[in-house]
Amino acid sequence: MCGLLFAWLCASGGLLDIAQVFAWARMYAGYAQSMSVGEALAQTFDPAKPCELCVAVLRVREASDDSTNAPKETAAAVEKVVLIAQGAAPLVLAPVLEEWPAARDEFSGRRVEPVPVPPPRGGVVGI
Repeated sequence: MCGLLFAWLCASGGLLDIAQVFAWARMYAGYAQSMSVGEALAQTFDPAKPCELCVAVLRVREASDDSTNAPKETAAAVEKVVLIAQGAAPLVLAPVLEEWPAARDEFSGRRVEPVPVPPPRGGVVGI
């Protein structure tokens, strides 16, 4: 289960988000030691003053965006070629029945002798 979660985080870019949150927390903790809460938040999220980890995350995001754009274009071109080369599926229609088939009664003609009736029960009356 943990392996699946880790693979999903790697594939979706979630690890970069976790690294960015870690960088912001580290920056905020450093600024909060010498500034008020509002000033520390303003300095943490100031785009003009990124830390080294924020810059590294930004570079990785840009590199992954550049690498994912190229294969998508070639994959789309290959899909188009496959779709053009595919033949049409055969058209199969069911026959139109104008009347319902006659129902057969399979059990009506099998037994011709009368159903046996059990003999009357003899017994003591009035006990």
